[in-house]
Amino acid sequence: MSNILTLRRHGTLVPPVLAALAILGCIVLAVTEQYLFFLFGMLFTLLVLGVPIAVSLGGSSLLYVALSGSVPEVVVAQRMISGIDSFPLLAIPFFILAGNLMNNGGITTRIFDFAKALMGWMRGGLGHVNVGASIVFSGMSGAAVADAGGLGTIEIKAMREAGYDEEFAVGITAASSTIGPIIPPSLPMVIYGVMASVSVGQLFVAGLVPGLLMGLVLMLMIFFLARRRGYQRDAAFSWSVLGQTFKRAILSLFTPVIIVGGIMTGAFTPTEAAIAAVVYALFLGGVVYRILTWRRLMKVSMETIETTAVILLIVAGASIFAWILTSNQVAQQVVNLLGPLADNPVATLIIINIVLLIVGCFMETIAAITILVPVLLPLAVTSGVDPVHFGVIMVLNLMIGLLTPPVGMVLYVLSRVSNISFEKCMRGTLPFLIPLVISLLLVTFIPAISLWLPTLVYR
Repeated sequence: MSNILTLRRHGTLVPPVLAALAILGCIVLAVTEQYLFFLFGMLFTLLVLGVPIAVSLGGSSLLYVALSGSVPEVVVAQRMISGIDSFPLLAIPFFILAGNLMNNGGITTRIFDFAKALMGWMRGGLGHVNVGASIVFSGMSGAAVADAGGLGTIEIKAMREAGYDEEFAVGITAASSTIGPIIPPSLPMVIYGVMASVSVGQLFVAGLVPGLLMGLVLMLMIFFLARRRGYQRDAAFSWSVLGQTFKRAILSLFTPVIIVGGIMTGAFTPTEAAIAAVVYALFLGGVVYRILTWRRLMKVSMETIETTAVILLIVAGASIFAWILTSNQVAQQVVNLLGPLADNPVATLIIINIVLLIVGCFMETIAAITILVPVLLPLAVTSGVDPVHFGVIMVLNLMIGLLTPPVGMVLYVLSRVSNISFEKCMRGTLPFLIPLVISLLLVTFIPAISLWLPTLVYR
């Protein structure tokens, strides 16, 4: 994952003339003392110039503080430190490490083989296998890019060899990887829980049913496309093959049981569950399967350190940005602006979904959550939306953003691991945006899909 979440960007996202106009606009806003608009304008300008997201957030915030003179500049450093000084954030490096260990310890291959034996007999079988394997793996890693980078390599290779179109193979791999942060554990939900002061355990449990719903709707789309394109069954069902693959994968399949079951029963906190996942992955990869060598372990550890540092730097930069928005009562201004809609939760949720889908196209998930929660959550709560339900809505929206340019992190990952152009990856993903949007609408307007299980377990 370390080569996926990088601090570097290459080139600007807009022509030089437009970039110059953006800079000029920021200068005008600074001279006219429109400091809050300057904050947003500078963030936009830095992003389109290709500046890393963490630097863009921290830099625009520092310039705002320096120009406005509202607080001493040292407050920027203090707020950034306090933004990452949170116990639940300890779950992030451990879940990242667990996902990396599973990708390098032979666990993903066994999961895929079992899913193929279980679902390969269906029309368009490897497409269904793709979704099934992602559902299982999502109960281990909590990150879409880990699913795409680990399972995606295996899935696309198998579908190519079976004669599937490359675009179809990449499209379903990309779409199914978005299930990862919905089904517990989930790195974005950890960030949301910290920002919104909501129980991370309840958020995890709330994502289980929506994640399974996403898998079901994606499989219906696969069935439709398989009939239309003439894809056949990939293998006859065999109890003996199923038994053999299940025997090879049974210890791997216990991983989500340990994580999700431990959280739901109260045996683990989310952070403790992450540590348990790491210990179990080390045991499987190093002792049982004996694939995880010391050299691989060192490589995985360095990747985890690098990825964690990038994520926490983004959280720190976004924390000072969010603090400025909160101190300027931007959330209250948004609520007042949309006051007539406050009594209509349907209209409010439609507006919030549109905003999140647009933001997801341009901003990295963790930064978007950290910035937007202080602004959108009060509006949602005012309209009567449960904060846990809103968390699932926000994460699901931003996962769809991982499949849309210009950011489209999952598309860039799959383009690299499959040696397929970004444009072909994007075309292949388009049909699968339909079931994902349908899932989003169902989750948004039927709160019970998200809240039934947390109510049963926690209340």
